[in-house]
Amino acid sequence: MWGAAAEPADSYYQVRPECTDVAKTRFKIKPGKTLSVRKWQAAFLQDGTLDIGKTLRRIRRGGIHPSIRGEVWEFLLGCYDPSSTFDEREQIRQRRRKQYASWKEECKKMFPVIGSGSFITAPVVTENGQPNLDPLVLQELDFGTNSSGSVFFKKLTSRGPLDKKVIQWLLSLHQIGLDVNRTDRSLEFYEKKENLSKLWDILSVYAWIDQDVGYCQGMSDLCSPMIVLLEDEADSFFCFERLMRRLRGNFRSTGRSVGVEAQLTHWSSITQIIDPKLHQHLDKLGGGDYLFAIRMLMVQFRREFSFCDSLYLWEMMWALEYDPDLFHVYEAHQCGSEKVEVSNGKPKSMSQCGKYERQNMRNGGKSAEGPLPISVFLVASVLKDKSSKLMTEARGLDDVVKILNDMSGNLDAKKTCSGAIKIHKKYLRKAKK
Repeated sequence: MWGAAAEPADSYYQVRPECTDVAKTRFKIKPGKTLSVRKWQAAFLQDGTLDIGKTLRRIRRGGIHPSIRGEVWEFLLGCYDPSSTFDEREQIRQRRRKQYASWKEECKKMFPVIGSGSFITAPVVTENGQPNLDPLVLQELDFGTNSSGSVFFKKLTSRGPLDKKVIQWLLSLHQIGLDVNRTDRSLEFYEKKENLSKLWDILSVYAWIDQDVGYCQGMSDLCSPMIVLLEDEADSFFCFERLMRRLRGNFRSTGRSVGVEAQLTHWSSITQIIDPKLHQHLDKLGGGDYLFAIRMLMVQFRREFSFCDSLYLWEMMWALEYDPDLFHVYEAHQCGSEKVEVSNGKPKSMSQCGKYERQNMRNGGKSAEGPLPISVFLVASVLKDKSSKLMTEARGLDDVVKILNDMSGNLDAKKTCSGAIKIHKKYLRKAKK
């Protein structure tokens, strides 16, 4: 086993034969390094509690085997507490599935296409909540004998004026549909309409539950892997909801700015400390606000890495910044509320934390607004890797964008994470001074 050759992971995420320009994965399943099915099962004690420290170390060494990726992600994202038993987790799982079914039914009553196995790409209402009677819209809404459109418009016109929240939600559904049609379409998985519909349903339900943020472009890229990895729709939803807990601040808009801009400001500060010459150069080109990197942070490098490599990068990130309090923090609040610190009455053990989280704990790197997410340092790591090219070849912002776009599919996830950890350590040291 130890002498066995590394296995390519692409076979687990089949690409449609006609998509010949899709980047190949660099991630390889390495016996003895990658978290295997056997090692994962051995990490559980008899009652079901998980040795999370050992699991995190194994993930950092070689990622997660694709066949168990979904169930490991549920722990990394704080869906389950490692100290819970098999029975406790099963109870939580069943409770969540009922909760999701209830939310979905609520959405279905407002718009019957939800849960029908179909989805829409045309706006069904106008800005003031009136039915959109465009023939193309009516045609899309009537799915054969389903007659969803007729049912919907009869209900809509009999209700009287619609609530503003309902109008806003209905207006978001066609944008979700348009994005679903564009997301990961090179994968054979999305040749099945029911998988596209599942993605649309989850995003639609989330937009209703988290009305403060609703739906924004980019969320489909974050949700798609959950559908691919987890068979049950409710389990996929809660994995996505937990990921959004970390990232929803990026999507919040005040009308004047988007939340992700705050992270770009932090990134600007980091670059000024770590590589002042590069910062000066970018500033001179008009890129000192770092807006050219919004996409990297918004969709967590989904466009810079191949599908498989982006999953590998994500699990490396989550393992590095893993916080055992996550489950208790998330469980204490309803979907869509802000993340706040909550103690479960036990002191946090260093051995149960990811390496990045341990650095923050040791160095007092937690500001009033919480620690900076590792993704900010990952962007800094990518930029540092391209520093000499940017310094010598970039004569304008277009050049900066081109250089960063050219690296898509050619980045090494493990190297990027190692670089991020080094930059974070250096930043904490220099920031202290």
